Amino acid sequence: MPDVVLPVTYSAVKALTASVFLAILGLTARASFAGDYNSLILEQIKQMPQGGRYSVSHYAKIRLQSSAHFESGKFFFLPSAASPSFCSGATYLVFIRTIEALRARGQLQLDYATLNHLIIRDQRDGEDIWGRWNANGPGTARLFHELGLGQNLDSFDQARPGDFMKIFWSRQVGKSEHGHSTVFLGMENRLGVQYVRYWSSNIPSGYGVKSVPRSKIAYAIFSRLETPANLARITSAPSVDSYLASLLRTRSSIAEASTKCGL
Repeated sequence: MPDVVLPVTYSAVKALTASVFLAILGLTARASFAGDYNSLILEQIKQMPQGGRYSVSHYAKIRLQSSAHFESGKFFFLPSAASPSFCSGATYLVFIRTIEALRARGQLQLDYATLNHLIIRDQRDGEDIWGRWNANGPGTARLFHELGLGQNLDSFDQARPGDFMKIFWSRQVGKSEHGHSTVFLGMENRLGVQYVRYWSSNIPSGYGVKSVPRSKIAYAIFSRLETPANLARITSAPSVDSYLASLLRTRSSIAEASTKCGL
């Protein structure tokens, strides 16, 4: 009897071991692939111009539209360091550059209807993809949560270079907020003081890297791109996110903003 039971038991153990190994391999692959998105985002930053100047003028918005030209189902990027730029426009260019890079590699397929929603027009806050990204409050994080593009975090300890980061300079959210749309690059220590390093279009010099003391940031939400194919969900989402649209004229709170982003 032991001679019969032993082979069966051994086979079962082998099968279980193989299953566990494949599960771990799958998790590792997914984690690695998610990390690759962050790496790809950082690659896009390297291809962006340096300098220029920061401006939220109407002209800066027109220049942003022309910087991401959509034709024949493809985005063409022509940002210029000589042009004025602003923070949410800068990070959105990096975002759609990343999406276009994935499409060019054959790693992402999006239909025309979805791509049409990515185009920068004169959308109001909360409208379409760009209007959500550009809105006051947690625009990017709210978009990620609504469409399931990836996880949102509010811990610097869990943040990774390549995460999109919305900085709140105060606890105000909405009408009276002071915020900054950036890409997180990491933490650094300067003479015992912890600094946060990020890329964006910054006041006054435009595109570039900047570091600020961690103590100057009241709150931050990190958005990590993990499932870009879920952009297709925008076609069935409300045309306007009412929460984000309201933040031009009403006040929210950190607690409400966090809840709206799944935190």
